[in-house]
Amino acid sequence: MKDVAARAGVGLKTVSRVVNGEPGVTPETERRVQEAIDALGFRRNDSARVLRKGRTASIGLVLEDLADPFYGPLSRAVEEVARAHGALLINGSSAEDPEREQELVLALCARRVDGLVVIPAGDDHRYLEPELKAGVATVFVDRPAGHVDADVVLSDSFGGARDGVAHLIAHGHRRIGFIGDMPRIHTAAERLRGYRAAMEDAGIPVRESWMSLGVTDPERVRRAAEEMLTGPDPVTAIFTGNNRVTVTVIRVLAEHPHGVALVGFDDIELAELLRPGLTVVAQDAAALGRTAAERLFGQLDGDLLVPERIELPTRLIARGSGELPPAP
Repeated sequence: MKDVAARAGVGLKTVSRVVNGEPGVTPETERRVQEAIDALGFRRNDSARVLRKGRTASIGLVLEDLADPFYGPLSRAVEEVARAHGALLINGSSAEDPEREQELVLALCARRVDGLVVIPAGDDHRYLEPELKAGVATVFVDRPAGHVDADVVLSDSFGGARDGVAHLIAHGHRRIGFIGDMPRIHTAAERLRGYRAAMEDAGIPVRESWMSLGVTDPERVRRAAEEMLTGPDPVTAIFTGNNRVTVTVIRVLAEHPHGVALVGFDDIELAELLRPGLTVVAQDAAALGRTAAERLFGQLDGDLLVPERIELPTRLIARGSGELPPAP
């Protein structure tokens, strides 16, 4: 900074103001300082800045799976809000492993991120209590935190699933299968609850063989779908609990001789190009990320002191697959 100041013919404070975007510098002086910065290749020392200001201008984002298309718009929305606040986003994946989640979250805290946006893999977050008490702003997304009081931003998984199954019932289906994620996951449990509620509202008894929850790998999902579609009382429609399950079920139904109705939770790319188009219960991943990030920076600015639970609505998009009538 001394070299920049000498070259531009200004004081150190003026250079500091230009580097940090602070007011009180004339356009002409700012131009001279910037030319000196460019000529000398000056870069701000963020480590020193952290020591001085106590903030790192960085936040952490812990996702379930970086490869899952659902998290793309969510991550981008968090990044856009962070950028608007002059902060850097650091993200990582828990791979749906609670131990890996804890390891990643604590590693980010050790690097002194100002805040965290977490899609939890586990259901016990008491390990975060020291960081929360120390002032690390934290918002949970898609699933609530366990055993700690913190902001959470969710989609209405229960209501969306109930609407999706009710849509199938309205089109004449009574034997409806549900294939979802692991039951310990909040969203999977809520979507199963929505499925059961819609069936109960319609007075339709649910058979155990019509429900399957577990890992979302294609082999397990394929086996579950094939078992529902065969036997003495096969289902005429399937409601899938997330986008990964939906993709596998689409492949299974392509091999099935009779038309089986399908409604999936989460929209997928090219859904409208399938024949028939895929009917889905869509959630707004970008809105989840944007709302969570705005809550986070509200905490950092001292405006949001009381944790809240924010639930965003879902939207049923009818494209054809959920409107097929029961096969004769």
